Amino acid sequence: MSDPLFSQAVFAKPGKVQTAGLAKEQLTAYQRWELASFDAKPDAMPAAQSNTERLDAVNQKHPAEQPSAEQLLARQHAAAELQATLQQARETSYAEGQQAGYAEGIAQAQLNTAQLQTLLDNLQMALNQIDEQIAQSLLDLSLEIARKMVLATLQTKPEIILKIVSTAIASLPHFNQNAHLVLHPDDAALVREQMGEQLAQSGWQLFTDEQIERGGCRVETAHSNVDASNATRWKHVVESIGQDTSWMI
Repeated sequence: MSDPLFSQAVFAKPGKVQTAGLAKEQLTAYQRWELASFDAKPDAMPAAQSNTERLDAVNQKHPAEQPSAEQLLARQHAAAELQATLQQARETSYAEGQQAGYAEGIAQAQLNTAQLQTLLDNLQMALNQIDEQIAQSLLDLSLEIARKMVLATLQTKPEIILKIVSTAIASLPHFNQNAHLVLHPDDAALVREQMGEQLAQSGWQLFTDEQIERGGCRVETAHSNVDASNATRWKHVVESIGQDTSWMI
């Protein structure tokens, strides 16, 4: 014998369970679950309500607190202090960097100046030495030219020997008898011709020496000598102008 409840449940239309006319007590556990699962619809939030609307609703219930005037003023003051601190830090860093760069530049400039001054001093010293060398060379050359001109004059004007002999005799401290006058052979011939009688009356004797250059002479007595050779007389001239005469010896 078939169960009428089972027949109604099994042969119901697809997708729908036939429960009409049945009391709750007559429903099986499966039927009660099916009814609860498909018939009961929970309250759902309308689909049109978005997340933004929910947030607005929350904000309306709990509105954000607005800062007071004192808080705004404190924030502005703190921001101003921070800005001032940053500006001061920038200025301090710039000043320190500028001062360090300035000091480094001064030190480098002083070093360059010292090096340049040393270079200039060395250059000036070298120029002074060159000037002195050139001046001395010019003076030596001038003296040598003058000496050769004097010798050339003595060669072209042999009569100059007469004045030289007179000067040499006059340089003696006292006139001495039996004095010797030494001359170059050519000059001795000229002196004998022009002054021989005078010298003979005074007791002078003439001697010749080929080592003596023309234009020079040597006077010898028992107590003194006069060297009037060209080399000696020229040495005295050079010494009179403060020049070294060692090269002439």
